[in-house]
Parts: sequence; structure tokens; C-alpha cells
Amino acid sequence: MSEVEIQAGHAVLSGNLTIPDEAVALVLFAHGSGSSRHSPRNQFVARTLNEAGLGTLLFDLLTQEEEAIDIQTREHRFNIGLLAERLVHATKWAKQQERTRDLRIGYFGSSTGGGAALVAAAEIPEDAGAVVSRGGRPDLAGDALPKVQAPTLLIVGGNDDVVIELNEMARDQMRCEVKLEIVPGATHLFEEPGALEKVAKLASDWFGAHLARNDE
Repeated sequence: MSEVEIQAGHAVLSGNLTIPDEAVALVLFAHGSGSSRHSPRNQFVARTLNEAGLGTLLFDLLTQEEEAIDIQTREHRFNIGLLAERLVHATKWAKQQERTRDLRIGYFGSSTGGGAALVAAAEIPEDAGAVVSRGGRPDLAGDALPKVQAPTLLIVGGNDDVVIELNEMARDQMRCEVKLEIVPGATHLFEEPGALEKVAKLASDWFGAHLARNDE
């Protein structure tokens, strides 16, 4: 794993980049409100992806200053436009780095990051090859939903009733390949025994199937 800095407009974002040998794809993580690249849940999923031969980039979508403001005001965590813009910058950064420029790109979004990942995927369809949303708010992608071309997997906990409904509504607006997976007995953070392992396996299989193809 290497520490990286990503220039995103006026902001500089810190990230952790892991590229296994023979990797064919890179998954960028868009975490949700009040989270960071140090999220143990996302790190767990990233390790599973790495074991499956997928590269991962976990990075902070907000600067430390923005994060400090957000803790007080929560003004940034639902600013889907800003979060998506940061994800687009990170994608363009990856496309310029020698180690990652030839890798196909996928997005793993959680919570509000799920909405941001879909907005970014709609904005740069030529770069976004697949999206997975964990306990996400794809509904926050709004008008971008019908424009998403990347095959999308929506993973929701079976006991997360409100979010299931929001994901179903989002799915019905999407025109690309889209699948809703409900993990039985899991709540919003997938803290139940085995729940996060299930999420990681579903994500790994989805990215493996959609990013390892040589469609070009």
C-alpha cells in the first residue's frame, strides 16, 4: 500500500493505493457521511478486493478543514455534487498515473457515497466500468440515475427498510444493468456476523465479472 495525494481542483485529498500484481482494475471508494479512508468496514472490503486481484484506492473525499466543518454543520456530507466532483478528479488522477492508467475503473460507494458514485459514473461513462453501492443512497443521484451506463449492484441490509425502499425507487429509474441484493438480517452498517463478508464477496464478484472483461 502506498500513501498518495490527489489534486482535486483547489483541494488536496489523501489516499491509500493498493495495486496487487497482475491487477486489471482499480476500485475507487466513495465513503459516506462522517467516514474516511480509515473506515474499518471499507478497509475490510478493500482487502477482500485486493485478494481477488483488484486494485483499490481509499481516499478522503473531504479535506481535513472540510471534515472539521462537516462534523459541526453536516453541510458537506449531503453535497452529492461536491462528493461526485471529487470522485471524478480522483478518477482522472488515476488515469494519469503510470501504475494505474491502464486499469479499468470501478466505484464502491457507501451511504451518501453511493449517490456520489452514480453521479460520477453518469458524468464520465467512458471511465466508470462498474458501480457497487453498500447501504447506499442512490436516490440522491437524482436526475443522473437514468444516465448511468455502468453495471450497478445495490447492496442493502434486509432490516434496513427505509433504505431498501429508496434503493428500489432508484433502481426503477435506472436504464443500465442493475441488480438489488438484500443481505438477510443485516442492518445499515452490516455489523452482524458474516454480513460484511457477504457484502465484500458480492462486490468482489461484481467487479470481477464486469471489470475483468476485455470489451474493447
